[in-house]
Amino acid sequence: MQRLFFLNRYFYPDHSATSQILSDLAFPLAATGRQVRVITSLQRYDDPVARLPAHEIVNGVDVSRVATTQFGRSALADRGIDYLSFYASAWRALRNVLKRQDILVAMTDPPLVSIIAMNAAKRRGVHLINWLQDIYPEVAVELDIPLLNGPVGGGLSYLRDKSLRAATANVVVGRRMAERLALRGICPGKVEVIPNWSDDDQISPRPNADNPLRRKWGLDDKFVVGYSGNLGRAHEFDTVLAAGERLRQDPHIMFLFLGSGHRMDELARIVKTRGLDSTFRFLPYQDRALLKYSLCVPDVHWISLKPALEGLIVPSKFYGIAAAGRPILAITARDGEIARLVQEHNCGLVIEPGQADTLAAALAQLSTDAPSLAAMGLRARAMLDARFTRRHAFDQWSDVLDRIEGS
Repeated sequence: MQRLFFLNRYFYPDHSATSQILSDLAFPLAATGRQVRVITSLQRYDDPVARLPAHEIVNGVDVSRVATTQFGRSALADRGIDYLSFYASAWRALRNVLKRQDILVAMTDPPLVSIIAMNAAKRRGVHLINWLQDIYPEVAVELDIPLLNGPVGGGLSYLRDKSLRAATANVVVGRRMAERLALRGICPGKVEVIPNWSDDDQISPRPNADNPLRRKWGLDDKFVVGYSGNLGRAHEFDTVLAAGERLRQDPHIMFLFLGSGHRMDELARIVKTRGLDSTFRFLPYQDRALLKYSLCVPDVHWISLKPALEGLIVPSKFYGIAAAGRPILAITARDGEIARLVQEHNCGLVIEPGQADTLAAALAQLSTDAPSLAAMGLRARAMLDARFTRRHAFDQWSDVLDRIEGS
C-alpha cells in the first residue's frame, strides 16, 4: 500500500475548519492500515505564537510540523509573510520525504499551496491530489484583496490551473465548484465531488430541555437564532443585523454568535454602538467535545455567503447544523450550493442578501411555530443521513485512493 501524505497549514489539535476536516479523514485512514503522514505547521489558527511539537505520532498518523514566521492573521501583509514561509518550509520537507509512487494530498491552506505540491510531486514521481476547500486567487479578487486584480491574479490563476491539470485527481466540496473548474478548462474526469461532513455520530438532534448549555447561558425562554464558526470576509451580516434591529422590541428573540473571525469583531462593535446588546450575544469557540450541545442551542441557524463567491467556497458548517437537526436560514444567492440543498430538501429558508424585512418576518413567524421548526429540522437530519454522513465521504475518499493505487 502506497504512503499517503497530506499537506495543510493546520492539523490536530488545532480546531480550525480545515484542520478538523483533515483530522477526520487522516485518523480513520490510518486505522485501516494505511501509512498516513501529515506535513503541517507548528502553529494553531487561534494562537500564532503557539509551538506544537515538531514531530509526533497521533492516532497512528505521523505528523511533521515545519517552522514558519508567526505574524498572525491581523494584517494581510503579515498573513502573506506567514504563507511564504510555510511554502518554503513545506517545499523543503516534501523534497526530503517524498518517494516515487507516494500519494500527496494538498489542501488549500495556505492558498495556492497546490503549486508547491505540483513541483514536489513532479520532482519525486508522486501522485498528486488537490483537495480544494476554496478556489484562489478568485476568492481574493472578489473580496478586493490588494494586488490580486489584473496581471498578478491572472498569473497566479494560470499557475493554479497548471497544478490542477498536473494532478491525478482534484477533489472539490461542491457541484458549483466543479462547474467553476470546468469553465477553467480542467478535465471533468479529473474532478471528484466529495462534500465535507460533520461528526454525525456525536452530533444529533437534542431537545432544548435536554441541553445544559441553554440553561448555562440563560436561554431557556428564548428563541435563539444561531451562528457558529468563523465570520470572515466571505460572509455578509448586514441582513441579519438589520433584521435584529427590526426585532429589538421582541425580548423573546436572541441572536447568538459562537466563534470568531475578522467580521465577528466588527459586528460586535456595531451591535454595541447601536445599543443591541440585549438582542445579540457573542461567545467564543466551544471545545469540539461540546459541539453536540452548542450546535443544538439555536432553534434555527443562519449561513451566509456573498453571492459572488458561489462556487468558490462552500460553507461547511451546513453539515453540522443538519446533523443537529436544526433548520437552516441560507442568506445566499438563491441558486447557490447551500440554497439549492435547503430548497430541495425543504429544511429551511433561503433569504437573499439585503432582504432584511423578509428575514425579520420569517423569524417572527418561526418563533411561534414549533411544529414547522421541528419538521424542517427532521428533514435536515434525514438529508444528512441519506447523502452527507462522514461514512459517505470516507467511502468516496477510499474509492479515489484505491483507484490511484490500482493505476
